[in-house]
Amino acid sequence: MKKLFLTFIAASTLLAACQSNSGGSSADSAATAKEDSIAAAKVLENPVDSANAPVLKFAVESYNFGKVDAGKKVEYEYEFTNTGKSPLVIQNATASCGCTVPAWPKKPILPGEGGKIKVSFDSANKSGMQDKLITITGNTIPAQTVVHLVGEVTGDASAPAAPGAPAPGTDHGDHKH
Repeated sequence: MKKLFLTFIAASTLLAACQSNSGGSSADSAATAKEDSIAAAKVLENPVDSANAPVLKFAVESYNFGKVDAGKKVEYEYEFTNTGKSPLVIQNATASCGCTVPAWPKKPILPGEGGKIKVSFDSANKSGMQDKLITITGNTIPAQTVVHLVGEVTGDASAPAAPGAPAPGTDHGDHKH
């Protein structure tokens, strides 16, 4: 348990430092990341019973981005509120595909307060209907909550052709098959 706890602190510090914005000094960012990690670790070392557990409540659990051309990026912020009775700590957020990257708050979210999980989906090399699952792991009961990013990628999923180049699959007779 001690190793898990120390690993979480180290990972949180590194992730928070990587996620910090470019404003302010890196020393300030590192100090803030360390403070957030310590606060999160303190919350996690005191498990809560189900009656007092934090509750992760999303305003939207499934976002439909509609139709986008292949190669476009889609970004969405899932807004949430901690409707439980104790501080919420999001330990991790993962997506079902490497093309989808979530970013989440690293500091504890107090009861009644909210936050945002920003998700970026890169539609390059994708086509057709998409349903990306984002799994959020925290000190909630149950520990994991899933939200969806859905929509349709249209057009050619491969890299766009250079201006003036023939469309993919066009045969101009100047090469062998």
